[in-house]
Amino acid sequence: MLISEQITRLIEKMIEEGDGVANIKRNDLAQSLGCVPSQVSYVISSRFTPGSGYMVESRRGGGGYIRIVRVRMEKNQYLEQLFSAIGDSLSENGSRECTRRLLEAGAVSDREALMILSATSDGALARIGTLAGANAVRADIMRQIIRLLMQ
Repeated sequence: MLISEQITRLIEKMIEEGDGVANIKRNDLAQSLGCVPSQVSYVISSRFTPGSGYMVESRRGGGGYIRIVRVRMEKNQYLEQLFSAIGDSLSENGSRECTRRLLEAGAVSDREALMILSATSDGALARIGTLAGANAVRADIMRQIIRLLMQ
């Protein structure tokens, strides 16, 4: 498992155990996982975003911390934010992350998530010819799925 996945899972566990809030000391977390603090910062900035349903607050200094709060939103509000976050291009990894968010939000079932992953996989889009083209089509597919879920 990649270190970024380990960091993500540990933070998610901390959020669950903290009833939706985790207070993290970046250096302590990095040391416990055997990585550098910048890896923790990268994971927080890329995976715990407002579009993912999180609010991040940081306080610098000796007693500094990073507080991550899971924000509860109505389903359509969450879908609208996810829709806006997609942009014009979406990688296969980005598609997996979007699908994971849809699953966590209860917007799709496990089976539907598997279908989305299959339809947006590199294999399914291989005939497009270019990675940029496949990523653009993948973003279009994901936006269409989310638009349908908002109805």
